[in-house]
Amino acid sequence: MADIFDVISDATRRDILGALLARYVSSDSETGEISVGDLVEVLGLSQPTVSKHLKVLRDHGLVSVREEGQHRYYRLDSTPLEIVEDWLIPYLSADFDDEIDAEELGAATAYTAWAGSEVGSTLGRRAAEGAHRARQVVDQVGKRLPAPPWRGRDRA
Repeated sequence: MADIFDVISDATRRDILGALLARYVSSDSETGEISVGDLVEVLGLSQPTVSKHLKVLRDHGLVSVREEGQHRYYRLDSTPLEIVEDWLIPYLSADFDDEIDAEELGAATAYTAWAGSEVGSTLGRRAAEGAHRARQVVDQVGKRLPAPPWRGRDRA
């Protein structure tokens, strides 16, 4: 488990993963792939630096590569990040309200038992994805808003 955390602890690799994710979810891209040259341009890094980090990401299964002549096209593979997600979910869900309607809990438990264990995992994953997307939107909006008037002043 520590390997994946070591890989994503590097800011440059996170930037590369972010660029790959942007391409993956882009409506302009049918394949979700991006060339090394495009990554160099988007990130403003040197080609050797991008290639070095892509190798680490590839070695850990976070990206796949397609070769076409001398060009390499990379695509995000988020499967290894499920380890991180599984580790994070308890921390992200710690703030949820502990009071759950007993009827809702019973219905969810019965459905999960009926449908198999994959349902619980899938529902948890979808909930975590939704929470993550919501946090990203809040962060993006916060960056666009002016700083509050009290920020930067000493509070006495």
